[in-house]
Amino acid sequence: MPRIVFMGAGSVEFTKNLLSDLLSMEFADSATIVLHDIDAERLETATAMARWMVDKLGRGTRIESRTDRRAAVEGADYVINEIAVGGFNATKTDFDVPARFGVRQTIADTLGIGGIFRALRTIPVMVSLGQDLAELAPSSMLINYTNPMSMIPRAVYEGSPFKRVVGVCHSVRDTQARLANLVGVPVEEVAFQTAGVNHQAFVLRFEHRGENLYPRLDEVIEADPELQRTVRVAVYKAFGHFPTESSEHGSEYLPWFLHRDDQIAQHRIPVGVYLEWSQENLDTYDEAKRALAAGEGVEIEPTSELASEIIHSIETGTPRVLHANLRNDGLITNLPADACVEVPCLVDRAGVQPTRIGDMPAQLAALNRTFLNVSELTLKAALEGRRDHVYHAAMLDPNTAATLSLTEIRQLVDAMIEAHGDLMPAGIR
Repeated sequence: MPRIVFMGAGSVEFTKNLLSDLLSMEFADSATIVLHDIDAERLETATAMARWMVDKLGRGTRIESRTDRRAAVEGADYVINEIAVGGFNATKTDFDVPARFGVRQTIADTLGIGGIFRALRTIPVMVSLGQDLAELAPSSMLINYTNPMSMIPRAVYEGSPFKRVVGVCHSVRDTQARLANLVGVPVEEVAFQTAGVNHQAFVLRFEHRGENLYPRLDEVIEADPELQRTVRVAVYKAFGHFPTESSEHGSEYLPWFLHRDDQIAQHRIPVGVYLEWSQENLDTYDEAKRALAAGEGVEIEPTSELASEIIHSIETGTPRVLHANLRNDGLITNLPADACVEVPCLVDRAGVQPTRIGDMPAQLAALNRTFLNVSELTLKAALEGRRDHVYHAAMLDPNTAATLSLTEIRQLVDAMIEAHGDLMPAGIR
């Protein structure tokens, strides 16, 4: 009788996808799903949607709605985190203030100055959640979707007594499907090994029945001028292994693209695109709210969300191999032991069991360490309340450092802290 809690349930489209999955599973009739959000209006909409879906499917699932977080997580078996601290306004700030300094971003939620500040406002909330879980649901599993993924799970296991946290992301699964499609081999027949840091993992093994598929991929790229004009292919050619992150997102973790007009044009990088997507999400919410109020309901279509697959495997014993983000502890031996890394994991009744990779190729590990330097300093800034480490993180961030001088970086950080105000950790604001 699993008790499954959605944190940030007011993200209605995402909540709908998870519910579509969970309500289709064999344990749905005995499950309790608890919806939590600090936005009462959005929570009301999510609750109405969940109850409509349960009625539509004729399930016996119990739906609870809680604005109080401690009441929501008490006795939980699974907690799925999808919060966005500060919402759309904070996201807009993450773009608008850096843009005044000439810093370009695309998504601004993982690395870069936007990723740093998303982490700074999210980490205190997640550490507090970890403390609640250690007290009220110590045997539960926290499944995190919120970015920056290299920082959020680590903040929980370093900043609180709670250690049962994993992060999930679609990027590896989507990349594997795309590569299989490019070389014309069914994805289920391809032997993949993919590992690294979330949003900067790499396909280490790409084979079909013993054949290395990278030469075939090279032929496809050589024949496709449009594919050649992507950041992912540029990184692949430079580092020898295909990266898991999309071109628009991956461009802002590196120093070679966003500060140069010719590179933006050559690689067709959509600067600021996440603001457009965020506005579309607001429109999607408004439409869902209208449809529910009109009695029209929402589309119910299982989407194989990673969190729901993890829960299904643990509850039913169905084995799956999924990619998850968790404490390194020697899984990738040439990355720091306390880093949060992304590796293949077997999931069954025994839980999430990671695969030991050993050493990554030296050039990939070096690139990951550059990424992790920013993550570690941001985490220390948040946990220790040290404004100087915010400067240090921004100074070491590849895109920010390629764009601004040291003095300008300090000015940008100060402006960001002032703009975010009370959302910043104590000691920083």
